[in-house]
Amino acid sequence: MTDAHNPKTDAHPAGNTEKDPSDWVSGDDAMTGAQASYLKTLSEEMDAPDAFEERLTKAEASRRIDELKGRQNSKA
Repeated sequence: MTDAHNPKTDAHPAGNTEKDPSDWVSGDDAMTGAQASYLKTLSEEMDAPDAFEERLTKAEASRRIDELKGRQNSKA
């Protein structure tokens, strides 16, 4: 058995694990079902119904999710 490096155990994974949504290759694709569901839930919890729109791109949905999560964390 070797002592091979296991990236899953790194406290801080490689720097490219988080990219700005505007740099995503698929950022202009329609948001995923998971994004839509999570964004809808967050928008309801934060009483921000305008944050959810059916036709967002993946990048737009990601930004709105991050914004709502930031608001949620500041309320805690």
